[in-house]
Amino acid sequence: MYSVALEDEADWVGWRRAARHLLAAGIPPEAVTWHPPDTPAGLFAGPPPPAPAGAPALAVPRDWLAMAERGIRHSDPERFALLYALLWDARAEPGLLRRPTEPRMQRLSAMARAVKRDAHKLHAFLRFREIDTAEGPRSIAWFEPEHHILEAEAGFFVRRFAILRWSILTPRRCAHWDGEAVTFAPGARRADAPAFDAAEDLWRTYFASIFNPARLKPEAMRAEMPKKYWKNLPEASIIPQLMQGASGRVKVMMGQEFVEGRKQRGSHRQEG
Repeated sequence: MYSVALEDEADWVGWRRAARHLLAAGIPPEAVTWHPPDTPAGLFAGPPPPAPAGAPALAVPRDWLAMAERGIRHSDPERFALLYALLWDARAEPGLLRRPTEPRMQRLSAMARAVKRDAHKLHAFLRFREIDTAEGPRSIAWFEPEHHILEAEAGFFVRRFAILRWSILTPRRCAHWDGEAVTFAPGARRADAPAFDAAEDLWRTYFASIFNPARLKPEAMRAEMPKKYWKNLPEASIIPQLMQGASGRVKVMMGQEFVEGRKQRGSHRQEG
């Protein structure tokens, strides 16, 4: 049995380098165990043997590589083994990695889609709260991702909030931006993030102003913004109130439109 130690839970570069070596050395999937940090290796596991010089590399489709890179961020503990098993079998079946109906390919595709959805929720539902520190203001956010997405998505927040000093805390991993570089640290607790700041009233005011009761579709809204995210969204506290008063606001809006329509028709008759 051979053991591969990975640097983190989504170590795409390390996994890919190890997979190339293992394939070249002819090590089958059942003889390999993959170990992210804090995961002990098997008692009798050792490093893979040297790969033979000049071993041919496996040609892999680019779209498969993109899907695998995303899929490796999934929380499924079998993700590393799944990817390597697909590569191993692709040596004998060159078309395997282009066959979407193959069960393992379907599983990988579903994993990649789940990671993409999780990243979308992170972008949409992260809310920073500002605190004072010895170095000046720092914006801190708490989020509970389902998968190992923070390292890959930190760049999004660097681009969007480059002028802020911020920290994103999650149970899995934390990211800290100091204006020049992002550093990562072990996961945190919900209590480590502030529960309130002065900007929350602005979020509620803004959300109430853009809420359109005429387009309210509760089931669609809950699908896009599941309730598990509400506890970390300042505007979520007013959602029940806005939903409860939606029908009344629609009637008011319709009444206003009716009055405006009568006024316009009346002015047209006078002009005629």
